[in-house]
Amino acid sequence: MARMHRGLVHAMAWSLSTGAAVTLSWWGVHTVMSGTAYDRPRALPITAGGATTQGAKPQASSTQRAPSPTPSKPAASGKSRAPSATPSAGKPSKTEPPAPAEPTPGNVKGYTVDGGRVVFDIGESSAELASATPHAGWQMQVWKQPTWIRVTFTKDGREVSVFCTWNGHPPMVQFDER
Repeated sequence: MARMHRGLVHAMAWSLSTGAAVTLSWWGVHTVMSGTAYDRPRALPITAGGATTQGAKPQASSTQRAPSPTPSKPAASGKSRAPSATPSAGKPSKTEPPAPAEPTPGNVKGYTVDGGRVVFDIGESSAELASATPHAGWQMQVWKQPTWIRVTFTKDGREVSVFCTWNGHPPMVQFDER
């Protein structure tokens, strides 16, 4: 009887410690993952003068998650790939915007592509992403590195990317569609 009681105490202690470890691990991963690339970036509206309005309400919540693609679709299409250390595996299709953006004073420039709109704050030797907003039905992913930024819009197997690079040269914007 004492052995069974001791075994039951050991099993209970093991269950409690395992449950505590799993809870702590989940909490740690959840804390680290919140606020990463999985969150939708906030879009800042652009005024007629071209400057961003910092006090404006975001058009989308920065914590709202985009719907997940179906698991079978990426495997079937063969389009699923991790971002590489270079902005594009192939050569970008063009170096000028596909649809000219409205001229804006200063260094904030917006580019509209089939998947959405991207706005960069372009300096002399670097750039920052001011906003990126996907069009309805499109998914968006953002990669930031010390010398480049990539925004990719995807829908139904199409992929439209906007790159801003400044590795040893002034920032330039390029586009790629696959």
